[in-house]
Amino acid sequence: MNLQLEHYRNVALVSSALSPETWPFSLKWLPKSASLVGGTVRDALLDRHSEYLDLDFVLPSDAVETAQAIARHYRAGFVVLDAERQIARVVFPQGTADFALQVGETLEDDLRRRDFTVNAIAYHPHTKDLLDPLHGYEDLQQKRLRMVSVENLSEDPLRLLRAYRQAAQLGFSLESETQAAIRQLGSNLSRIAAERVQSELNYLLGTARGTSWIKTAWKDGVLHDWFPSATLPRLAQIAAIDHVTVHLQETWTEFWSELSRTVRGTPKASEAKGSVRTWVTIAKLASLLPDDPEAAEAQLWRLKYSRAEIQAVCTVLKALPQLKSRAAICDWSLAEQYQFFQSVGAVFPAIALLGFAIQLPVEGVAMLIDRFLDPADPVAHPSPILTGQDLISALQIPPSPKIGKLLAALQLARAEGKVSSREEAMELARLLI
Repeated sequence: MNLQLEHYRNVALVSSALSPETWPFSLKWLPKSASLVGGTVRDALLDRHSEYLDLDFVLPSDAVETAQAIARHYRAGFVVLDAERQIARVVFPQGTADFALQVGETLEDDLRRRDFTVNAIAYHPHTKDLLDPLHGYEDLQQKRLRMVSVENLSEDPLRLLRAYRQAAQLGFSLESETQAAIRQLGSNLSRIAAERVQSELNYLLGTARGTSWIKTAWKDGVLHDWFPSATLPRLAQIAAIDHVTVHLQETWTEFWSELSRTVRGTPKASEAKGSVRTWVTIAKLASLLPDDPEAAEAQLWRLKYSRAEIQAVCTVLKALPQLKSRAAICDWSLAEQYQFFQSVGAVFPAIALLGFAIQLPVEGVAMLIDRFLDPADPVAHPSPILTGQDLISALQIPPSPKIGKLLAALQLARAEGKVSSREEAMELARLLI
């Protein structure tokens, strides 16, 4: 038995994540040779809990067969994630369980192939013992992220970006030799599939804890290929967004709730992993990109962002120059305000947040927010006072693009206070044609 196991035993026993009683399947279905590894063990030793279980098991043989048997018995979802490496997943309502074939002749060999020492601790649920050949528990106590080896980082360069994400997630520091190795290998991240890079990046953008680590990753040369236009002032803008959001949470909860909404049309993601796309995320993402919307769009397509996210970011980048270059927002005419809201639509919260972050006049931005928060405001949320069919019937005109232009003109007139009833709108329509 590992000499350190007695030191860990009590910690393991009291951790619910390591207790088979909390699992969605019985321990009897797990072979005696199976071990729990990875983040579940790490988080349990840190006393970190999650309602959604994410279990990772390593087996010296029959990994896929074990997963299939458990899925069949419990009528759970089953998918083979990697047939060649023999990795399968069983999906339960309360979590997932992954089963992977052990890499190497022994469990210790497998642990030595992992990214960081804190993720290279194994737990034997049948014996309640832990195996920690790389002293990962000591690193957990010191709250530091230490690589297993330079070769392991080089083998899968996504681990370079994952280091910053896990440091942010856990509140850890990067061990100096590990950070030096990441700097040396930083350019290798360009070889990684965009979807994998985006997944790690979304966590860093999705939480204030990630902001300083985005800046560190940029300084260490890890993000240069994916965000060639990022600069220190733009990274400081992301920190300013965090500062503003803290203030808004305390002083303007109604607007904060709008900023916290999930962006419609974006991929569903686990909130526990910090990757839900909100308007705050969109504002931060826009800060990493060039001011030119076309260049920004090309970078986002390369990173495999969704069409909804790309359109939202480009809308932000197109709108900001309007806020900066026009006269003071408080001096905008009703027509100018109306046209602005028409051009930005639902993306407005992200634009307003950035307006605060880049220190545009507070009064003007706040005035626009007040309009946006009022669903009955005819400038921010115009509703048709007449329909196209109303115009066709009353004015005896055929369906044509002219109808749409008339309706738009009537909406603008209502926003400006020139009409307030159907009768006034119809009279204006007669004058316009």
